Amino acid sequence: MVGEIGGNDYNFAFLQGKTVEEVRDMVPKVVQAIKDAVTRVISFGAARVVVPGNFPIGCLPIYLTTFHTNNSAAYDEFHCLKGLNNFSIYHNDQLKEAIKDLRKINPNVIIVYSDYYNAFQWVYHHAPFLGFDTASLQKSCCGIGGDYDFSMIQKCGDLGVPVCHNPNEHISWDGIHLTQKAYQYMAYWLIYEILPKLQCKI
Repeated sequence: MVGEIGGNDYNFAFLQGKTVEEVRDMVPKVVQAIKDAVTRVISFGAARVVVPGNFPIGCLPIYLTTFHTNNSAAYDEFHCLKGLNNFSIYHNDQLKEAIKDLRKINPNVIIVYSDYYNAFQWVYHHAPFLGFDTASLQKSCCGIGGDYDFSMIQKCGDLGVPVCHNPNEHISWDGIHLTQKAYQYMAYWLIYEILPKLQCKI
């Protein structure tokens, strides 16, 4: 697996106050860096490569807190920020095109896109059936403050920041990363999606 690459670059830019339009200009360079990494892995002899995309970042507490707005039109039906999720879709679309190019250049290598975006959305949309607390879907388990139990000033691990009693009922661990239970369900979805494409012979 190569990556996930670019998430922290985008996080840093957004949290420095860059607009979606400004951060979109970074996407070609990030995608090129991913292409270069895949090419290097293949040069070392990799026969099967998995390349993950980006999460729907508009659903994460760090972004919901930072870009909070009273404009209801900015949110989708699941209260995720549409502009940020559309940015993730844009990145993922560019990455999928890059993977097509890599497949043409490396016809004997199996290169598979790992759809983190839809894996997360599947967990998010099926959360009640997976045992997650519907009242806490966008709240950090380890965090404090505001509507999403997240603060840039007091983060998870800082003195006085509480941890929820049952992390398995939360999707978000610290407002940035997911809980082990959320990652587990994402992994189930991804393995089911990816494994046949890898053409592994057992």
